[in-house]
Amino acid sequence: MGKRGVTRNRQPQKPLPEKTCRPQTTTDEPAANCRRLSRYNAEVRERIVIIEDEKDIVELVSYTLRKEGFDVQGFGRGKEGLEHLRYKPADLVLLDILLPDLDGLEICKRLRGDERLKRIPVIFLTAKGEELDRVLGLELGADDYVVKPFSPRELVARVKAVLRRQERAAEKSEVVDAGGVRLDPLTQEVTVDGRAVELSALEFKLLHLLASHPRRIFSRDRLLDEVWGRDRFVTPRTVDVHIRRLREKIETHAEKPRYLQTVRGSGYRFSSEPRQSEADEE
Repeated sequence: MGKRGVTRNRQPQKPLPEKTCRPQTTTDEPAANCRRLSRYNAEVRERIVIIEDEKDIVELVSYTLRKEGFDVQGFGRGKEGLEHLRYKPADLVLLDILLPDLDGLEICKRLRGDERLKRIPVIFLTAKGEELDRVLGLELGADDYVVKPFSPRELVARVKAVLRRQERAAEKSEVVDAGGVRLDPLTQEVTVDGRAVELSALEFKLLHLLASHPRRIFSRDRLLDEVWGRDRFVTPRTVDVHIRRLREKIETHAEKPRYLQTVRGSGYRFSSEPRQSEADEE
């Protein structure tokens, strides 16, 4: 017959450390993403939204980015992803071009036309790797262009590079006022002779650099280093695309630019003076 009423010595239990888990976006999300957080210093992670209809790619990219500490959410249809961004903007969007309902080019165009979303960096993920496709994507305001199949490690490097460019652009707070062009880095507002002009984050950074150094000539490679960063994955042709887009937005006559001038064989410069000669211009 067993003994009753036996009381065992128990060690006082220590309170369990507080855990906070972010809501899972997929059913197979690794448990490692449930991280311990302090009561007062909750971890803030950069949010990345993937709009891609190939499920295996979404799962691979999501897993890779979460391992790097990003908060990731994927959508298989363009309209669904766009509506989500309007409700809850992200820090960066990975966007497929060939989507079943609304193609990525149109989504990028709508993002750039939305006051709340126009500053979100966009990286295209697509099987369309021809130069014409790349140029079209960049002209619509994309920050980078990744061709399938791609290395997950390379994609992570590109994501981090684009986010670093955003951070560096936000850190520069000097207002530039040159020749009627005014740029305010804190609000990223741009006016030309009092007229408001809408620029993407990358266009703003490029124009701010040039306007901060009137008459100074920047080679394409120098602009790539200063604006896109040394860890860039773009070509000098990218600079030409963005300069053309800027001219269309800030110049009265884009074909005869007053501000963004081309110096043949050297690069580009910003002029705050009225145009006097076309000797060294395109």
